[in-house]
Amino acid sequence: MNDLSMFPRLAARLARAERIRLTKARVPVALLCDGMPVDAEMDRDGSALVNILIEDGRVGAITPAVADSSDDAVALDGRHVWPLLVDAHAHLDKGHTLGRAPDSGGTHPGARSATTADRLAHWTADDLVRRMEFGLATADAHGVAAIRTHLDSHEGQAEITWNVFAEARERWKGHILLQAAGLVPLDAYRGDYGARLADIVAGHGGLLGGVTRASGGTHASGLDDIDLLLDRLFALAKERELDVDLHVDEAAQADTLPHVARAAIRHGYEGRVTCGHCCSLALLKEEELRDRIALIADAGVSIITLPTVNMYLQDRQGGRTPRWRGVTPVQEMRAASIPVAVAGDNCRDPFFAYGDHDMLDTWRQSVRILHLDHPYADATALAGPAPAGILGIDTGRIGVGRPADLMILEAWSLDQVVARPHSDRVILRRGLYANRALPSYSMLGDFQLA
Repeated sequence: MNDLSMFPRLAARLARAERIRLTKARVPVALLCDGMPVDAEMDRDGSALVNILIEDGRVGAITPAVADSSDDAVALDGRHVWPLLVDAHAHLDKGHTLGRAPDSGGTHPGARSATTADRLAHWTADDLVRRMEFGLATADAHGVAAIRTHLDSHEGQAEITWNVFAEARERWKGHILLQAAGLVPLDAYRGDYGARLADIVAGHGGLLGGVTRASGGTHASGLDDIDLLLDRLFALAKERELDVDLHVDEAAQADTLPHVARAAIRHGYEGRVTCGHCCSLALLKEEELRDRIALIADAGVSIITLPTVNMYLQDRQGGRTPRWRGVTPVQEMRAASIPVAVAGDNCRDPFFAYGDHDMLDTWRQSVRILHLDHPYADATALAGPAPAGILGIDTGRIGVGRPADLMILEAWSLDQVVARPHSDRVILRRGLYANRALPSYSMLGDFQLA
């Protein structure tokens, strides 16, 4: 019997070892900092067989796989080893309100109304702390290394939510890296509150953000002065040296992404803007899509696709099967060298009734939804190096000198990684066994069935 099938023994070994060798580990080359080691064997999926030396919590060496019977060796026999993953677009403040918030009907307008009602009724500091801690503990158990969360930052709410976030970031420091972006309808920047919000965000080291629709409106209408509003947002961001992260075109018919790209160019913000969703791109004619992609590339805009949530919300009509997937054209943008990542978005709230803050699960679903297989090529990068690059952080890859933040999977091929949920994954943080039980829904029991 091998070491990995003996979980108690494995846990005991990895809970205290200062030096360990993971032998015959299978790592997708896209998840290795320096690519495949010379002379390492590579499989048909683009994964290399390697030995990984862990010393004092860091990766000491990555070498071609060879048998090793030394006392500090853990034989993986070709199982997959991945870095801990990165969620570049989440909503920790909205999460886990399902059962308390009004029913959304599964539509975007319904979700917006239900969230507003729940926020006005319940979003105290204590409520936010409890739900955010539940979400972070869940992400921790699944092996998430970093999260960028968008925070609803309406007037009267922003100070409460950002203070709660700052405290959570400090509590989870050294465990899960946290970033935040302010989220308001774009027309919030018309008045004096825009500058106040920018100061709040800057005071907490966040990103300036928003959603490219009017308050109470849809993505397809209501912003005749969008260029002026974007100029205002970018000016506020530039004055405070803040990067920008926006929710854009989360609808079948909407076309604000070109305005964002041109604003980034006007303000010299190439490489400093991220746009999430961008659903309407998928319904453009091929020639129009090529033009949009060229503009996005020129502007240096990064794109976050949220496949699970957009498939849930887009094209939903009662009694009718949806006709389109609602996800952005990832393959075409990657072919144009645009930074693209997949992310989890909402979790058990009016915008998405499901989810569990599990980026491995998000990646698995994304492969199927976006057809990132046959071959897989470097698809694994979309949940590791790609979002880490967008967030500007040094994680999401395995490399010599980096922290040994890893997950070991009971899988020998990428189709096996995609096929199962991997509730038996082994999590290492700083080289030590770090599996945690998922938090119980009883933590939220007083409103789960309200």
